[in-house]
Amino acid sequence: MLIKYNTKELELLARLMRAEAVGEGNLGMLMVGNVGVNRIISDCLDFKDIHTISDMIYQTPGGFSGKDSPLFFSSPTTKQKQLAERVLRGEYFHPATNSLWFYAPTQNTACKSTLYNQNLAGRYKNHCFYEPNSGVCEKLH
Repeated sequence: MLIKYNTKELELLARLMRAEAVGEGNLGMLMVGNVGVNRIISDCLDFKDIHTISDMIYQTPGGFSGKDSPLFFSSPTTKQKQLAERVLRGEYFHPATNSLWFYAPTQNTACKSTLYNQNLAGRYKNHCFYEPNSGVCEKLH
């Protein structure tokens, strides 16, 4: 287990993963979960005071826009909770492995080479993932 969590926080993470990436399928939702967990464990940059799933989702400024989506407000499915559990157990998926940010560019648009002064780690479907430069966030693996 990478971070401490309870049932409520597991469900919050599952809801966030669905709201941010249901259109990207299971792998896309797992990658969003990776970014969320990375923000909790990184203790660097904009995420120094993020210690729980709730802190991560509701961070202001800097939280996730998915928390305002209608997809966020209903209970997660069993499958979505299982995906969240996989992320919380430490499963990582490239390009989200060390990423702290992602965004979805407009359709048929390339990813920006940097976002918040961080380098592009890669793209999965319609999400571009960004990771801190080497040595900036030592707690990320």
